[in-house]
Amino acid sequence: MTFSSSSPKRSASGSRVRERGVAIISALLVVALSAILVSGMLWRQQVQIRRIENQRLLSQALWVARGALDWTRLILRSEGDTSAGITYLGGLWGVPIAKTRLSDFLGQIGEVRAEQGAATYLSGSIEDAQSRFNLRNLVASPAPGVTQISAEQMAAYQRLLVSLGVSGQLAKATALHMRAGLSQSATRFQTGTSISSTPQVGGGGMTGGNFTNQPGIEDGDDNVAVAPLLMTGVDSLLDIPGYTPEIVAKLRPFVTVLPTTTAINMNTASAEVIAAVVPGMTVSQAQALVARRQTVFFRNVGDVQLALTAAGVQSVSIDPNQFDVNSSYFLVHGSVQHERAEVDRTTLVYRDPLTHTTRIVRVQDQL
Repeated sequence: MTFSSSSPKRSASGSRVRERGVAIISALLVVALSAILVSGMLWRQQVQIRRIENQRLLSQALWVARGALDWTRLILRSEGDTSAGITYLGGLWGVPIAKTRLSDFLGQIGEVRAEQGAATYLSGSIEDAQSRFNLRNLVASPAPGVTQISAEQMAAYQRLLVSLGVSGQLAKATALHMRAGLSQSATRFQTGTSISSTPQVGGGGMTGGNFTNQPGIEDGDDNVAVAPLLMTGVDSLLDIPGYTPEIVAKLRPFVTVLPTTTAINMNTASAEVIAAVVPGMTVSQAQALVARRQTVFFRNVGDVQLALTAAGVQSVSIDPNQFDVNSSYFLVHGSVQHERAEVDRTTLVYRDPLTHTTRIVRVQDQL
């Protein structure tokens, strides 16, 4: 009787122990789940804080880049006021800025908060955009309401392509693409320096004219169903069949796309570009001209004519609309490193040849 009476007590005690064990395990699971949820919330909050910090740093870097661009425009304007209408590589604008701490600049001008720029670095350079072959020159506007392909400029671009080891057939396709893109552009009739003296090919984009029988141009080439986008940069060449990223990378140092037709600056152009735009000139002759240009820059178009004659180029008639010693378009390359944020900015700046005031044409950022 004693043994049988104690068995229910042990059973009840064991049941209570099991219940307490289940309760402890349940509590541990709840604590663990709560810890996981809290840690997830903290992690997401940390990510959000980091994202906000990055946005703040990037915004600050962009403002620093904007300030550096304003300073660069001031240099271009002051250089235009003192250079007597001559743009050459020895000018103040041509001096690049190595990677420099922003606090060094602020300290030189006596800024009391100069130490705040200790973690910010600047670097950059100015490049004469008119030292490159302007693809916009392939299409000219010799009369109001008329856009035509320049046979001479197309031949010059073809010579540049061949000298760089690229198929010259791309010159024709590029000219047609440029003209088709300009057909719907509001700025298609704007000209910086008209190239109307060169032989022209083709009818007007809005006048319904047809191409003439110039070599290499056929009327059927202008019959496109949809006009392509207006070319705004060298990367737009990839829209033309035949161009590859490798070809564009090879052409990038030598060609550009500016809003208006422009003259080549013979004080800053490379030997490859000079040999392309001067008929009958070889790259070796152009290299010799560039070597002599390093000691004495050209002060006027007459100096260019004498230099070409001395280089062995015969019967070259200098057209001031095609060759010049001054520039109005500049590419400003700038890089800003502000703590974790980095901004690489390329800005096309226009400098008025009369007032020397500057304005921004377009900006391209690489964040």
